Amino acid sequence: MTSDNELSGSPPLGPTPYKQDTSAGHRKRLREKFLKSGLVGFHDYEIVELLFTLGGTRTNMKPQAKEALKRFKTLRGVLEAPLEELQQIKGIGPHSVFGIKLVREVAAEFVKLKSIEKDSFKASKEIFDYLYLSMRGLKKEVFKVLYLDSQNQLIETEDISKGTVNMSAVSPREVIEGAIRHNSPSLVFVHNHPSGNPEPSQSDKDLTRDLVYTGCIMQIRVLDHIIIGDNKYFSLAGAGIIEQAERDFLSLKMKSVSESQRRPYPSTRSPLEPG
Repeated sequence: MTSDNELSGSPPLGPTPYKQDTSAGHRKRLREKFLKSGLVGFHDYEIVELLFTLGGTRTNMKPQAKEALKRFKTLRGVLEAPLEELQQIKGIGPHSVFGIKLVREVAAEFVKLKSIEKDSFKASKEIFDYLYLSMRGLKKEVFKVLYLDSQNQLIETEDISKGTVNMSAVSPREVIEGAIRHNSPSLVFVHNHPSGNPEPSQSDKDLTRDLVYTGCIMQIRVLDHIIIGDNKYFSLAGAGIIEQAERDFLSLKMKSVSESQRRPYPSTRSPLEPG
């Protein structure tokens, strides 16, 4: 005899069969594998997948990890990708990109702390390493000043301008006021080029010249102006532009002194006295 349930097409009465959560088991295996041997033996997509799960995502993220690698080409490309572009991939939301953002921020902070612990900055490359992780991928130009002590140890880093970096946006007065406030005898300027090409524009060179001139007047040394691009940088000191600006300032100063010595001896009468 056929039951009413069978005639109606309803599922048979009784408990629902248990369905195993295979995603949870897969995530557990990935984490155990990482804890045992680090990233040795991991495929790039597994690294991305593991990062996607750090934000509490409970679904299988393997397809999304593979799609992210396909879109951004390499593991580095995924790690550097803007979060909003990652979230354009179906299945990737704010919780999924949490791990990517966390790794970026922790890595940048680690490099900063490691650099600060050094006795001093000895090369432009060290400053590039110190700031690259925090400045790569920025959509707008950011101009930073590193205030150093007499041993080239970092006192403070300050953002002076955000947007287009030029002579109107960066105030030499603000830079010098910061140096006086921090009692800093030496400065390094750093800004990024969102295009990825760190070659200096004429505006970059003109701004550097003006800042060097201002520093010379106040007896504050400009050690370098570093432009950060896509995993590379340009050092204006390394290119001789800082030294040339210092020579130009000295030449102008000597010329001014020479001209003042050739002038007739000025009248002792006060300009306030009636003629």
